[in-house]
Amino acid sequence: MPFITHKTSKQPIELYYEDYGTGQPVILIHGWPLSHRAWDSQVSAIVDAGFRCITYDRRGFGVSSYPWDGYDYSSLATDLNEIILALKLKQVALVGFSMGGGEVVRYLTDYGSENVKNVALISSIIPIVKKKEDNPNGVPEKDLKGIMDALKTDRVGFLKGFHKNFYNYHKNKDRVSEAQLQYDWTIASYASPHGTLQSAKAWAETDFRPELKNVTVPTLIVHGDADAIVPIKTAGDQAAKGIKNNTYKIIKDGPHGLNVTHSEEVNKILIAFLKS
Repeated sequence: MPFITHKTSKQPIELYYEDYGTGQPVILIHGWPLSHRAWDSQVSAIVDAGFRCITYDRRGFGVSSYPWDGYDYSSLATDLNEIILALKLKQVALVGFSMGGGEVVRYLTDYGSENVKNVALISSIIPIVKKKEDNPNGVPEKDLKGIMDALKTDRVGFLKGFHKNFYNYHKNKDRVSEAQLQYDWTIASYASPHGTLQSAKAWAETDFRPELKNVTVPTLIVHGDADAIVPIKTAGDQAAKGIKNNTYKIIKDGPHGLNVTHSEEVNKILIAFLKS
């Protein structure tokens, strides 16, 4: 199993990664609370289209290290940077799903775009999740608190139901199986309990609106208009207004986990963008 060791000031972080294909490198950054396996429906399509596809497990998830600290976005961006440096990547495409969109934007904020050709934000939390006076379409704080409380008291029980909302399962039983729900639950429940909670706080509380100006490379934004986890009005719509050089694709009836339910459509959009 391949790992990259990120020697941080507190302790070394072992980051599990998979690397397939040749051509322009594409890094797929998974969402919360899954692992690199969340991209199972994309990897083959990207490699077959002539790209080098790299996936990795965020710290605290999958089989990467489970440190106690470092689940804020700047720390997570250092892990992404370490992967780019260790693999000597140039002209990379960064693709962030849900929480992973935060690593994309924070990487551009902290490290710039010298090694980045383009980026994609898919069902992304960018630019802000929480409902505020100046963000009326966000997720109410009481709902976010409910998630945090559930993660503290019955994490695996909460995760059992989470992915039904993730896929709008009651409306998409023809697109996602019960086995997929079980698969996701297994991946999510295996993650670090502390890391799951701390990274949830990061995506729930971080306001990326001031950082949108740092996204200067060509950007693809893909969001489902039926996303029940990260509402399109607080995410995709605002990201498209705040990022100048963007291509915005709205997937009709797409839930949060549209990379699974609408995988063919997502893959077609993503590969066309990468080739452009």
